[in-house]
Amino acid sequence: MKILHSVHPEDFKKYDTALIRERFLIADTVQKDAVNCVYTHYDRMIVGTANPITEELILENYRNLRAEYFLERREIGIINVAGQGVITADSQNYELNKFDCLYIGKGVKDVTFSSKNSEDPAVFYLLSAPAHTTHPTVLMTIDKAAKVDAGSSDTANLRTINKYIHADGILSCQLVMGLTILHPGSVWNTMPAHTHDRRMEAYFYFDLPKDQKIVHYMGEGDETRHIMMNNYEAVVSPPWSIHSGSGTTNYNFIWGMAGENLDYSDMDPIAITDLR
Repeated sequence: MKILHSVHPEDFKKYDTALIRERFLIADTVQKDAVNCVYTHYDRMIVGTANPITEELILENYRNLRAEYFLERREIGIINVAGQGVITADSQNYELNKFDCLYIGKGVKDVTFSSKNSEDPAVFYLLSAPAHTTHPTVLMTIDKAAKVDAGSSDTANLRTINKYIHADGILSCQLVMGLTILHPGSVWNTMPAHTHDRRMEAYFYFDLPKDQKIVHYMGEGDETRHIMMNNYEAVVSPPWSIHSGSGTTNYNFIWGMAGENLDYSDMDPIAITDLR
């Protein structure tokens, strides 16, 4: 499992594009009939994907976890971003349509992924954080997610935020997770920008056409940088960094956090006029 180490904000100011991509971008994880995960040293979050097509895939243990099984000391949130799929957690089957979310708590030993139709396979996005308490496995369909409409068409950021794993939704130890759907004609996410010093965050962009791009902005509010991103790519955001993006068309993205608390609104806003 690839490892991403933490970066100091003063060092980040010296990074060129290639180094930013190497230290923060998570690309090429969606591969046919494979589970791929990346271990980050930001709150020890693991970011990954599973793309079962013709095979049932197993959430394998990784040597660097030094655990008996993947979820021995961890919890995981999973959102399906493609065709219908099935996740089996300790012999219990859960069917996920596109945009549905499954939370699996600490202590579940056997997790597998499969697709209902190999011609329209599932793509599961995975976020896993360390857990010190056990919460039950819960499936939440998108229609049950807490919804918040934000932004406006005037500023090209009209979007619907769907909250799944949070203090008033699916309970977890420290994981917070949901997805944002941008309305047609809107391209901006998470603007005005913010940081949250008590938590890291990861974004996963999807439903972006192959000939389009996401411009993802990061860095301190007065010292910003950007990278260009494609469909099915993720990026990690340190607590000191903004995390915002704009696309050449509308798209969807999954956000997920781990850290000190489950308070979705715990953030330090930065006015648009103060960005540099």
